[in-house]
Amino acid sequence: MDSTINNAIKQLPERKYSKTHKSWWLPLTRENATIAYKALNSLAAIDVTTIKRWFSEQEKSGVSSESAADKSIIQVPSLSLEIGANNGQISKMNQHIITKMQQHLQLKSYSGSTQKTYLNEMSQFLKTIQHNPADDFTPQRLKDYFQYCYTTLKISENTIHSRLNALKYYYEQVLGKEKIFWEIPRPKKQFLLPKLLSEIEIARLFNALQNKKHKAILFTIYSAGLRVSEVVNLRIADIDSGRMQILVSKAKGKKDRYVNLSPILLDILRQYMKTYVPKPKTYLFESERTLQSYPTRTVQQIFTNAKNKAGIIKQIGVHSLRHSFATHLLEKGTDIRYIKDLLGHFDIKTTERYLHVANHQLVNIISPLDDIWKKGDIEW
Repeated sequence: MDSTINNAIKQLPERKYSKTHKSWWLPLTRENATIAYKALNSLAAIDVTTIKRWFSEQEKSGVSSESAADKSIIQVPSLSLEIGANNGQISKMNQHIITKMQQHLQLKSYSGSTQKTYLNEMSQFLKTIQHNPADDFTPQRLKDYFQYCYTTLKISENTIHSRLNALKYYYEQVLGKEKIFWEIPRPKKQFLLPKLLSEIEIARLFNALQNKKHKAILFTIYSAGLRVSEVVNLRIADIDSGRMQILVSKAKGKKDRYVNLSPILLDILRQYMKTYVPKPKTYLFESERTLQSYPTRTVQQIFTNAKNKAGIIKQIGVHSLRHSFATHLLEKGTDIRYIKDLLGHFDIKTTERYLHVANHQLVNIISPLDDIWKKGDIEW
C-alpha cells in the first residue's frame, strides 16, 4: 500500500490492522465511514456503494445502523473499509510514462524491487498532477510538487527521497533532460543507528524456536550476516564445506561475495539436511508447497514469532540479526574493512554506522557521576 495512504489511515480513530486479511478495519458506523471517506478520498479510489446500500437497508428495516454493525461486522467482512490506490487515476496523456519507464528499467536490468518502487512513486506523482503533461514539467514545477508533498501530504523524508530518485531517473535517464534536478534540494536524511540484539537476547531468541528448519534459517542469517533476501535464495551448492565458505550470489547491486561458514553452522545445516522432511533438493530452505525458495515474508514472521515468544520488546525485525552480526564482530576486535566485505557494502561509510553502536570502548568510559559519588560528595 502507498505510504501516503497508509499514514492517512493511521490517523483515523479506532482503526485496526488485520494481519490475516492484510487490510485496515474500522467499526462500521456512519461517522467512521464519513471520516474515512473525507480523509482518503483525495488519495485513493473508495467504493462506498456496498456501505451506502447496507446503511440504507438498516434504516428501512428500522434497525439502528450502529447496533446492527456491532452484530454484523464479523458476518459481513466485505463491509470493511479496505482502501487501495486507484491506478485508473493516471490521465491518458500520462499513461505512456509508466510503460516507457518500465521498459527502460527492465533494459537496464534493475532489480524487481527497485522497479516496483520507482514505478509506484511515479504513479503517485502522476495521480497528483492529474491532467497536466508530466513530460513538460520544469524544475520549478517539480519544486512546487515536492513542496506540496511536504506541506500538504506530510510525506516522510524517506519517501521524499524515494520519490525524488524515481522522478530523477525518469527525467534524466529516460527523457535525457540532464541536470534538471540540480535545482531541487533534498531533505536532510535522519541519521538512524542500526537496531540490534545483545548476545543474551540472541540466545533467548534462538531458544524460543522449536522448528529445526526455522532455527537453521535464523542461525544462518546471524552467523553469516545475511540479508533475508540472501538467505532464502541460498542453494545447497552455495555451501562450500571444503573452503568453509558460503557463496552469496547476485546479492544487492548484483554483486557476488563469499562469507565465512561457521563450523557450528555447518553441523547445524548437516543435521537439518539429514532429518528434515521433505529434504531440500535445490534451495537450502525450500517451500514445502512450491519447492521453490522460501518466502521472505515467512522468514520475517518466523523472527517476529520467536521475538515475541522470547519476551523481547524491542521494535526490531529480522534485519536486526545482520546488524547484530556486524556489531558483535566489531566488539570482538574484527577490522571494520573485513566486516564491510562480509556484509557486501559498497561504501565503508555504510559499515561505519556500527562504530556508533559497538560498546567495546563505551563500557570503559567512566561517568563523571561515578567519580563524584566515589569521593563521597553526593548524598542519596
